[in-house]
Amino acid sequence: MHWVFTPDAPIYLQVVRQLEQMIASGILAPGDRLLSVREFASQANVNPNTMQKALTELENRGIVYSKRTSGRFITDDPERISKLREELAEKEITAFLGAMKRLGYSESEAARLISDREQCEHI
Repeated sequence: MHWVFTPDAPIYLQVVRQLEQMIASGILAPGDRLLSVREFASQANVNPNTMQKALTELENRGIVYSKRTSGRFITDDPERISKLREELAEKEITAFLGAMKRLGYSESEAARLISDREQCEHI
């Protein structure tokens, strides 16, 4: 996994976002066992406490669960993963429409640009 961090948000929230994206996209599949906190922290080059906080947040959201002696796993609830994908898509759409609005486009104009681009790609 390639981890990228920016100064605009706490590291643990960026870890949460990146793990959510990996889960929503299928890079991490339902039921997959996650690395240990220390292994993940080493891989991401972050403090183990930061990784622990991120994984606890994912557990609180129902995206990850713990088995007492086996570690942490990705939820195998397809509805929860579908909901996560929709939430992430909504955030991306909102950010995109905000950027388009700042450029002077209405939502319908932005939709037309996307539609026009899709039609060109099929040619």
